[in-house]
Amino acid sequence: MEKSQIITKEKLQFSGMMKEALRIPFKNPNFILFFLLASLSLFFFLVLSEIIFLQSLIQILDLLMETFARLHGDYGYYTNFYGWQPMYSIREMIGNVSEIRLLSSLLLLGIIHLLDLVNTIITVYAASVIYAGEANNPMGLKQIICTPITKVGFKGPLITSVYALLLSSLAFLGMLSLAMNMYFATDYFLILVFGMPLMVLLTKHIEWSGIWNMGTVISILEEKHGDVAIWVSAYLSKGCRKSGFLLAFVFFAWKIALRLSCFYYLQSHKGRIGLNVLEVIGGKVCLVCVGNFMMWVGFVVYYYDCKNAISREEV
Repeated sequence: MEKSQIITKEKLQFSGMMKEALRIPFKNPNFILFFLLASLSLFFFLVLSEIIFLQSLIQILDLLMETFARLHGDYGYYTNFYGWQPMYSIREMIGNVSEIRLLSSLLLLGIIHLLDLVNTIITVYAASVIYAGEANNPMGLKQIICTPITKVGFKGPLITSVYALLLSSLAFLGMLSLAMNMYFATDYFLILVFGMPLMVLLTKHIEWSGIWNMGTVISILEEKHGDVAIWVSAYLSKGCRKSGFLLAFVFFAWKIALRLSCFYYLQSHKGRIGLNVLEVIGGKVCLVCVGNFMMWVGFVVYYYDCKNAISREEV
């Protein structure tokens, strides 16, 4: 497919984007081979991180149940609830997680973020070349891996990814605070007071994720980084937010469903890590890798669709 053919295409709906994204890997078998190698490099760190995260989550949920019981103790619900401080409870939860586990989690998250960013740079660049038909001949594996690193570099996408991570973390802290308040509220009015903003913030977070992800794509394919890439992403996607929202929502739901199923399985084994649990976590990690790969390929298609929409408006 030539770049001119992409530009003259009609606006794609969400289903059309997914079809285009699914076709891209099969246009070059070396792209699939790269995905397998990239997933292998992340696999061990993701499995270890998932084990630590799930065990910590079980520990924190046990603490939440104890706190919930105290709030409904002998002193009455309303007295305890209005004297309860969410930030103090968060500090208490973090304090109950061992320092070694906490430091290990932070170290693993740093390693995973850097490895994932390298894979993202290569995936986005290669998917763009394949989709736009910029290469006369199919790229070899070495070309798929080396060309993006030499042409794009690492600094620009890293800056943009840090911006996206900080914005996402702020939104997550807001959702966490609202969720904790809603969890401890048994009065229907209070549940509504905390529940409605939580749903609004969650919806906006998914929509913003689409903008942040395309900002990362822009920082790889164009010479725009950090807040500039995110602002350009917001401008390009202004008429295509629904498709971006659906794209972000599908992969968000994919990750949540996998994590919840894995958490339920681990909890049924009382947090003990046996061979069966490791197999389930390993399977979950493999499916997450597939989801991440297809998500970035999908956002490449979304990026071109947004640019085409802007081009058609200007004509």
